[in-house]
Amino acid sequence: MGAKAGTLICGLVLLLPGTLFLHAEAGCGARGNPRCCGGRNNECSAMSGHRTVCYCDTYCRKTGDCCEDYARVCHASAIDCVLGSWGLWAQCSSPCGAGSKERTRQVIVPPRNGGAPCPDLKQRRGCFGDGPLCRSAKEVARLLPDSFRRNFKDPWRRPHMFRKEQKPSCCVWLRVKHSSTVCRLHTWTAQLSREQLVCAECQSDAMNSDDRCTGDGQEGVTTFWAAELVPGCHGTWKRELFSCSCQCPLRSVLFV
Repeated sequence: MGAKAGTLICGLVLLLPGTLFLHAEAGCGARGNPRCCGGRNNECSAMSGHRTVCYCDTYCRKTGDCCEDYARVCHASAIDCVLGSWGLWAQCSSPCGAGSKERTRQVIVPPRNGGAPCPDLKQRRGCFGDGPLCRSAKEVARLLPDSFRRNFKDPWRRPHMFRKEQKPSCCVWLRVKHSSTVCRLHTWTAQLSREQLVCAECQSDAMNSDDRCTGDGQEGVTTFWAAELVPGCHGTWKRELFSCSCQCPLRSVLFV
């Protein structure tokens, strides 16, 4: 009996150091650097005291498979992400019409030791641009073929008519983005086809008081046009180049 008791006691003595050793080396505390991880990271794992795989990432709190010392090792030293205030909303991406705008915020304290990760740093929402240049973007250019070009000469050389004929024409180069099917049925409107670069001349008798023609558009903004004398022929285009003291080549169009 004494011999058996001695064997059991000896066995316990031999077993206890191993048990203590296993607990000391197990869990998040046994990991290298970093001991803890943010978010979901399957590689952020360790062996538990029961010799099973456990995890040291923040996602383990949802799945319930954290290591036994997670709260002591990771939670106590975890630093959550801290963000600053939202900045002002940026200008609308579209000067005229539907667009979007965004605002951002900065990270003040990054997350460490398995702390809560940073949420979104950017927000975006829709907007409708209606700046001072939108008036011209909403205009519809009315077009005629260049056969209507006028080289008016006043036989009496009246001063006010002389000034009108001396005002130089302007050339507007526009890239067609859309045209209706009807435009293909007429010779002078057939050139108004998709992705075609067209020169539209703004002559002095078609100019407004601000020395521009109605519907001459804005660079990079889609505007509308319609062909006179051809019902149903219309479309959109974008202005690429504007210059004055020039004349468009043959088979171009004129602003009305």
